Amino acid sequence: MLLTITQQAKEQLDQIKNGYYLQLWYDTKGLGCGVNGMPTFRFVDEKESFHQDVDCETYPAIIASQQQTFFSQKVKLDFINGMFRLSSPEGILNPFISVSSIV
Repeated sequence: MLLTITQQAKEQLDQIKNGYYLQLWYDTKGLGCGVNGMPTFRFVDEKESFHQDVDCETYPAIIASQQQTFFSQKVKLDFINGMFRLSSPEGILNPFISVSSIV
């Protein structure tokens, strides 16, 4: 899996980074069962045994093995109009990730 972070996103992330790893994360909280969720990301300090590395030139990045199915092999993180956006060659995964949701 490859994660590309745009310069605009990197500038914002550098200001709010609150952990060592950038974790791609499929958030299911409040959305019903485990397949109803939203691709997002967060920072975490520790890598667990169930995490796999994600290729990323900007930050050390990881994903939980069981959540890989919810992401494309190529993911881009951008910052547009005050919001983070996760997308892939197939389309937008999550267009509205607020700064407050990841800090």
